[in-house]
Amino acid sequence: MNFIRFSNLCASGKAAGKRVFIRADLNVPQDDNGNITEDTRIRASIPCIQMALDAGAAVMVTSHLGRPVEGEFKPEDSLAPVAKRMGELMKRDIPLASNWVDGVEVKPGQLVMLENCRLNKGEKKNSEELARKMAALCDIFVHDAFGTAHRAEASTYGIAQYAPVASAGPLLAAEMDAISKALSSPRRPLVAIVAGSKVSTKLTILKSLAANVDQLIVGGGIANTFMLAAGLKIGKSLAEADLLAEAKAVIDAMKARGAEVPIPTDVVTAKTFAADAPATVKAATDVADDDLILDIGPQTTARLTAQLKAAGTIVWNGPVGVFEFDAFSKGTEGIARAVADSSGFSIAGGGDTLAAIAKYGIEKQVDYISTGGGAFLEVLEGKTLPAFEILQKRAAG
Repeated sequence: MNFIRFSNLCASGKAAGKRVFIRADLNVPQDDNGNITEDTRIRASIPCIQMALDAGAAVMVTSHLGRPVEGEFKPEDSLAPVAKRMGELMKRDIPLASNWVDGVEVKPGQLVMLENCRLNKGEKKNSEELARKMAALCDIFVHDAFGTAHRAEASTYGIAQYAPVASAGPLLAAEMDAISKALSSPRRPLVAIVAGSKVSTKLTILKSLAANVDQLIVGGGIANTFMLAAGLKIGKSLAEADLLAEAKAVIDAMKARGAEVPIPTDVVTAKTFAADAPATVKAATDVADDDLILDIGPQTTARLTAQLKAAGTIVWNGPVGVFEFDAFSKGTEGIARAVADSSGFSIAGGGDTLAAIAKYGIEKQVDYISTGGGAFLEVLEGKTLPAFEILQKRAAG
């Protein structure tokens, strides 16, 4: 992907003395009293901001927080706690500017946080008038919020259209690089792991990947639906019987290309969905009518881990079993360790996937961990994200 990197602008002195507008993702969780309970996104945003300050720029940063009603300010929608926490981390006072759309006073070396951008009327609908006003505030726009890259809003897309220069910050650039490496020009074989409770929520992803990947590993409730489609019994396991034709179509599409969707040959079952339910390993052909399939079995795990270790590229979205329950976590752990041990390039994303990566302590062995959630899923669906599209368009001049 061809786009302007903010790091290059800074390194070449092009940000010195310039007004830089950074769209960050500072949408952090808070408790009922407004205290920030987890500050990862704030910490992750600081390198871009510090880069701009070190380059001698006048820096403005904004983000959305929660789901405010446009034009209606409520104290709980304020970025004040974020400005306070960022100030503590950066060891500097960070003023918070309200009603900033018509003008902001900021000098080179200064940093100002602009109040919750979703309070501005026209933000979500990407109002041209609002976007042009935002663009007029800066010389350089920096998009560094991958979590919002799938939305065309005034502070993510419109401003990038009209700002004198539109660039990708280090977080967004890293996502663009990793996605390009994994999906646009992957080293083969390309193996995708798509797991989760429902086929319906990931059907477009499965169809998109079926046209491109060499192996499509399905897990969780999705695997149950594929087992049904392959003629196996799944007892009372979670599945979507109305989507069997869709699952068969994915299997057939892969087969036509000489690729495959590996169907589990053994599974781990229980009679109830509970952490202390006795776990039984069974052949996939022996599932009883009152069984719940809660994990893949050791034979299936061994087969899949061998495929992953031989992969050139791995895309991972979703655990393959109920890994929160220890008795049903072996499949996901096996997959996680294989991804970690593979010499192929690995990219992982999605909340449950991140939880599994954290549980097994393999953060450093996964080449790229995407924090984008919905944006990551849309990329897997084969969609071009609005942020990627406009930044490439601007780079092309």
